Amino acid sequence: MTMKLGLSMRYLGYHMAAWRHPAFDPASITSFQAYRDIAIKAEAAKLDMIFFADGLGVRADDTPAGSLSHDMRNADLDPQTLLPAIAPFTQHIGLVATASTTYSEPYHVARKYATLDQISGGRAGWNVVTSWSEQEALNFSRTENLPKDQRYARAKEFVQVVTGLWNSFDADAFTHDKASGQFYDPDKMHVLDHKGTYFQVRGPLTAGRSPQDRPVIVQAGASDQGRDIAAQYADVVYSVAQTIEEAKAYYDDIKARAATYGRTNNAPLIMPALAFYVAETHEAAQAKLDQLQALIDPLAGMALLYTYAGDLSAYDIDAPIPDEHFTDRISIGGGLLKVARDQKLTIRQLYERIAAGFTVRVVVGTPAEIVDDMQAWIEAGAADGFNLCPPILPQSLDDFIALILPELQRRGLFRTEYESTTLRGNLGLA
Repeated sequence: MTMKLGLSMRYLGYHMAAWRHPAFDPASITSFQAYRDIAIKAEAAKLDMIFFADGLGVRADDTPAGSLSHDMRNADLDPQTLLPAIAPFTQHIGLVATASTTYSEPYHVARKYATLDQISGGRAGWNVVTSWSEQEALNFSRTENLPKDQRYARAKEFVQVVTGLWNSFDADAFTHDKASGQFYDPDKMHVLDHKGTYFQVRGPLTAGRSPQDRPVIVQAGASDQGRDIAAQYADVVYSVAQTIEEAKAYYDDIKARAATYGRTNNAPLIMPALAFYVAETHEAAQAKLDQLQALIDPLAGMALLYTYAGDLSAYDIDAPIPDEHFTDRISIGGGLLKVARDQKLTIRQLYERIAAGFTVRVVVGTPAEIVDDMQAWIEAGAADGFNLCPPILPQSLDDFIALILPELQRRGLFRTEYESTTLRGNLGLA
């Protein structure tokens, strides 16, 4: 069984102290050339897609005081602008970017991604998210974010409208008949005329039909509402499962929900996030992680915990998190607290754990050890592939290409050539 692989590129590194590494240029975080060159390398490795998570603000408070100025997550590039610029430098790799359903309009999103699909020849993907942070709300004329249930209800209708707009024209609608003067067949143009709770959108979309029928939809549904949206609409689902048991339960749940919507052929694909530290020996791989861990500023580490697990500043940093502390700020926060309690981690150990991969699962080892792990997840029915979250770019991608990729290909677990020119085709999606 072959697997699907994406490369997550936000901030050019998933270790929070990557920017302090001696080999890293912090200015590259806002350098087009840096992202372009990494995308070209990823395509040479035959990866399915590059992926950009995104937010519409600096999603962190200055808590503890002074911590925000120690955090690298204060500057990056708009992926919806960046990916069309990267597209001409690549031919096969998918181009996936986040757009919020909370602070966008469906017509804008539908048109942007349909246009990216035209520019790239059928390689666009939309990562559907709801915006959860107060910082984003303050950038859009609100004093607080929408309630969670409302965010997800709006998101579901948002996706309905976008997919409807993508169906504005049949694939053969544009006749371009100069002799008759007919530009398109009116019977093959469809006016959406959506009237719902949150949106009223007439259509049609002015971007024509996408080269891959419609852009790929990516989603990271963790909550019950998010899982339902993923099961009904997503082509690819990212997860942040920490254990194979947790991943398999999530996998089975999403696939079962999808089946209730009549979806077959293994859709949607489930691609858990994976941060990796690899070297020829296990000790050398661990040394790579240790080098970055030593660069974590404790102030930034505590601020990272605040983002996901609430304010822990009143507790002893070298003691476990008290049982009475709880947060439901975002779905991932509860999961992190559970891990901390199950493994009896101190607050310091928890922020080190999160910092190593920005909340995603971390593996450390030789190429054989890491591929053993990946293969076990695939064979257990816990994943269809992985969203690679390299600790530092481009260095970690170079490690992947030199060490992990040959082992994957030797075992027949990953392609040696692309199967298609479209993202949908390479993913094996209908």
